[in-house]
Amino acid sequence: MSTLFAILLFTALGGVLSALIAGSFLWLPDRLRDRLLPHMVSFATGALLGTALLALIPHAMAAAGPFRFHGVGVSLLAGIALFFVLEKFLLWRHCHTEAVESYAAHAQHHHATSGWLVTVGDGLHNFIDGVLIAAAFLVDFHLGVVTAIAIMAHEIPQEIGNIAVLTHAGFSRRKALVWNVISGLTAVLGGVVGFFALREVMIWLPYALGVAAASLLYVAVADLIPGLHRHTDARASVAQILWIGIGVGLIMFAESQVH
Repeated sequence: MSTLFAILLFTALGGVLSALIAGSFLWLPDRLRDRLLPHMVSFATGALLGTALLALIPHAMAAAGPFRFHGVGVSLLAGIALFFVLEKFLLWRHCHTEAVESYAAHAQHHHATSGWLVTVGDGLHNFIDGVLIAAAFLVDFHLGVVTAIAIMAHEIPQEIGNIAVLTHAGFSRRKALVWNVISGLTAVLGGVVGFFALREVMIWLPYALGVAAASLLYVAVADLIPGLHRHTDARASVAQILWIGIGVGLIMFAESQVH
């Protein structure tokens, strides 16, 4: 399988599958959906942390070599700063935790403008995800697969929140699902751009991996973990730790199959 084909396949699958799975959740009974979603967010947290710390950063350092380690650290810092700015000005973060509480929490978004704003913001988000997935595939096929899985894991609760906003903005469920799939497919465009841009300047690839790791760490630490802390009872806390561990364990297992 060629690298470009793999990038196209996994960015397309991620964009479509995450949107379809998110759409199917909105047809579940409210109580069942609200029971499942917190576990998905905990699992996504573990998968993001595991992918960033156990896969992307080690591969970035290996690709950089012993004399360019410092540059990987700089790229991590720059990536975190970049996503902070995007969150401030371009709605990078889509509040996964609001989707966990209940999609009824978005009832205040009745205007169609809010629905289109979320769609555009999500399209930008997915485009950048596609670039990051391309960077991982350019280093190693298995690293690309692991990165794509981790990104899809956190996309599902996010897409549920997006569909909720669209339906409350007046979109039918079918129309909301279609537009969510379309915005998800911008990841394919990002993957193509990343493939051709990064392949031409391979010397920058370790730093692109550093930015990719920063993206996953930022979402996990700035978005998902604060939401998990809102549930303080012992039973919920134990479940969170368990599902975070499962997410990390899955990435560790995937990495062990590579090496």
